[in-house]
Amino acid sequence: MARPVRLGVNVLASGRHDAAWKTLPDAATLSTDIDAFTRIAKVAERGRIDALFLADGPGGLVEESFTRPWRALDPVTLLSALSQSTDHIGLVATTSTIFGHPYVVARQIASLDHISKGRAAWNIITSQTPVALAAYGIETGFSQAERYQRAKEFAEIVTGLWDSVPQDAVVAKGDVFVDPARTRPIDVQGAHFRSRGSLSATVPPQGRPVIFQAGQSEDSKAFGARYADALFTGQRTIQGGQKFFADVKVLARQNGRDPSQLLVMPGLFPILGGTEQEALRRKADLDEGLDIGFLHGELARHFGLTPDDIPLDKVLPFDLIERAEPNVPIASRWPRAQILSEARPANWTARQAALSNIIGGHRMVIGSPEQVADDILNWIDGNAADGFNLNIDVQTSGLEDIVDHLIPILQKRGRFRTDYEGTTLRDHLGLARYVDPRDTAIRRTGS
Repeated sequence: MARPVRLGVNVLASGRHDAAWKTLPDAATLSTDIDAFTRIAKVAERGRIDALFLADGPGGLVEESFTRPWRALDPVTLLSALSQSTDHIGLVATTSTIFGHPYVVARQIASLDHISKGRAAWNIITSQTPVALAAYGIETGFSQAERYQRAKEFAEIVTGLWDSVPQDAVVAKGDVFVDPARTRPIDVQGAHFRSRGSLSATVPPQGRPVIFQAGQSEDSKAFGARYADALFTGQRTIQGGQKFFADVKVLARQNGRDPSQLLVMPGLFPILGGTEQEALRRKADLDEGLDIGFLHGELARHFGLTPDDIPLDKVLPFDLIERAEPNVPIASRWPRAQILSEARPANWTARQAALSNIIGGHRMVIGSPEQVADDILNWIDGNAADGFNLNIDVQTSGLEDIVDHLIPILQKRGRFRTDYEGTTLRDHLGLARYVDPRDTAIRRTGS
């Protein structure tokens, strides 16, 4: 049977388009308005979407914060609130393995899974920005090898703590409430993190909350193939998506895992209209509100050039861009490669490239609901993705277009649910409930 489409919604209060807020009332309070987030959650759940995905970056105000509504609220706190106004949709919270301590994260995500009755997920990031380093009082960052060593230790502690208090350890008989002999305390003494003991919460309803992992580097793929249930990545061409998809499925198998239990969900930025012309007009109207000078400068920075080197309405000078590669900042190397993967075949001008979501980073697809549905299924049937994490242009109108016009097409084609079949996020994503191998061994031996 054809694989079902998995869909998440990457939640920003105003929407992903950087000028969306200029079309909305009360934009100044959107970043902290629980009612705005509740409206988004309810529309997404009406569409039977798998999960709400809250991206986040540790630290205070970043450059984006000065030009548009930003991610202000703590993801776990916000999702805990949204769990009480929804019944089915999954709740994905992003936290870093660079800052803080894994015990705190283990407790937060386990608590969210209990509060939501099995709908929680943890999205692991390993990024470090100057703003985050400054906020946490860290003078210098960590090397690539150190970041992933920290991530490994962090994940080992978090998952070990999630397994540490089986429900059957809570006997609640006589004078014994928790039988210490049935607990599974951890003792991890790593180079970066240490933790001994048990979590204060019992094993979460899903066995383990779903683990997402964001990234696309070789280290990220190897880490995700070992620890994650789903990968959030940025792929702007189907060929790049197919390579990433094939790579991580092989890595999953090499880790002794069923590759179908590691989902690949790239970001996707659909802009819908009743026709392709209407969709293009919607984008053009939104683009009128953008600061093209800022975007032009960002594009030049990604290329290691100046804006004068890439005139807005001339075709990008690809030879010059290649020669400037040694000047490209490390943080720009991935977005540069992704932008060029689309720009070269289409012979884009600098203006076209600048307006292709270079800040959000994810691939845009603009068209009618039928065209966008075709695009989604082309990627899934072409083994480039298992689903997508959708970026919405304007909230909630763009999400309503997806729920009312795109999803019914996928449903009619038999590729998306017409109702939630289960109660947990693992159910929605087609992931098996996590079972601790020690429990399997006990059942096998009968002890």
